[in-house]
Amino acid sequence: MHGRKWTTRIAVSVAGAGLLTAASVAAGPAMASTDAPAPAKARTASGTSAAVTPEKPHTGAAHPAADDVDYDTWRSDVSKVTDEARPYLEKRISQGDGEKMAVVFDIDNTTLETHFHPIWELPTPPVQQTLDLARYADSRGVAVYFVTARPGIIYSLTKDNLEKVGYPIAGLYVRDLPDIFDEVSKYKTAKRAEIEADGHTIIANIGNTPTDVVGGHTEKNFKLPDYDGKLS
Repeated sequence: MHGRKWTTRIAVSVAGAGLLTAASVAAGPAMASTDAPAPAKARTASGTSAAVTPEKPHTGAAHPAADDVDYDTWRSDVSKVTDEARPYLEKRISQGDGEKMAVVFDIDNTTLETHFHPIWELPTPPVQQTLDLARYADSRGVAVYFVTARPGIIYSLTKDNLEKVGYPIAGLYVRDLPDIFDEVSKYKTAKRAEIEADGHTIIANIGNTPTDVVGGHTEKNFKLPDYDGKLS
């Protein structure tokens, strides 16, 4: 979700649901790991992991006009993409014996159903199809990372939500103050580069907006529907 929309959502949440205390918790570092310290800042493209030219993102079949989309339609369109991602992951993981592999997910309307549930009704439910992908990757020893445009002020709230609905978390990146001045696509690309610099090969990158799936530093992109920005 883009920064301006998140500013509005936070203001509404604080005023309408008394989340000021929860949202004011110190954000912690921009990346958290369950069993390892934060990776070093991104190195150049010639760092530990060679840049791989990504294929055209898999988007499933054509989507209906945004104004016609309802919850069931969205879930169906998500499945069209995740049904392509699952066999790819199975095959790629089976070929990666000895590799330090990772998958990267966006959060809003990629791993959590943000658009369809008020932010003050916590925890926000998971997108079941991507939860299944994340759990499968984790069960096969693949590190699961999250790179979101959410601001650092709700880092703790976001991490708690992901954990409560069952996502494994190797690392969570949020936008701290310096990142807010960068384009979202540039910020997300830089965070994937940091994950690579820590020695991981990012075998899949999954998001629902164009800014999630540009910039490289992944072997394959999978883009979920955003209906021309209606779901951000």
